[in-house]
Amino acid sequence: MSDMLKIETLEDGIATLTMSRPDKRNAMCDQLLRDLDSFFCDVPKNVKVAVLTGTAGHFCSGLDLSEHVSRDAEATMRHSRGWHQVLDRIQFGGLPVVSAMYGAVIGGGLELATATHVRIAEPTTIFQLPEGRRGIFVGGGASVRVGRILGADRMIEMMLTGRRYNAEDGTALGLSHYIVGEGEALGQALDLARKIASNAALSNYIMIQALARVEDMAKADGLFTESLCAALTQTSPDAQEGLQAFLEKRDPKFR
Repeated sequence: MSDMLKIETLEDGIATLTMSRPDKRNAMCDQLLRDLDSFFCDVPKNVKVAVLTGTAGHFCSGLDLSEHVSRDAEATMRHSRGWHQVLDRIQFGGLPVVSAMYGAVIGGGLELATATHVRIAEPTTIFQLPEGRRGIFVGGGASVRVGRILGADRMIEMMLTGRRYNAEDGTALGLSHYIVGEGEALGQALDLARKIASNAALSNYIMIQALARVEDMAKADGLFTESLCAALTQTSPDAQEGLQAFLEKRDPKFR
């Protein structure tokens, strides 16, 4: 683990992950990607939710192009598949991840953000996929993750023109879920992370694992998967505690 990713474990089972390459607007390099992968491969047992953010006024400005230009076709494809592996681990690892965003959320930064589960934007946030203007194509999963948020038609226009969306437009389109005031994203992210951490761990895990996959399924398969998830969660000790807490008009105390 390098100093490009600063990790702090807070009380209530929250970990903050701060990308720190201020001279590069937190552009993603191989080492930073490895640092993220290392954390999500071996999440500390006391961590229930992660908050991901940037530093020096930016979330992540995308792929560090100084590394990109030195690769041949095979190496570029392998690198792209490496991104897919890491971002899949973030999206489907079972740990809820909240993004506190500001400044550049561009290219690979947007691919990274859309692999997280809750996204908060400050007014300075800019969403962009500029690859088309640079003669390249997305390689970190945007064609799937961003495409499913925006739809193919809008994503094509975004890439062809290099269009930038501001925080308000991005929230309206679903690139973020919340828009907050300047300097408020991290605080809001921590508040939401604590709320998420107070849920039953199994429910959080099932929601992360199932819902994005159900979207890929035929209707009948999705409904069957829903029944399996309901059976797992509704017969758990946490479900019994949740029901009892509701009847007793108190907050539940999950495991």
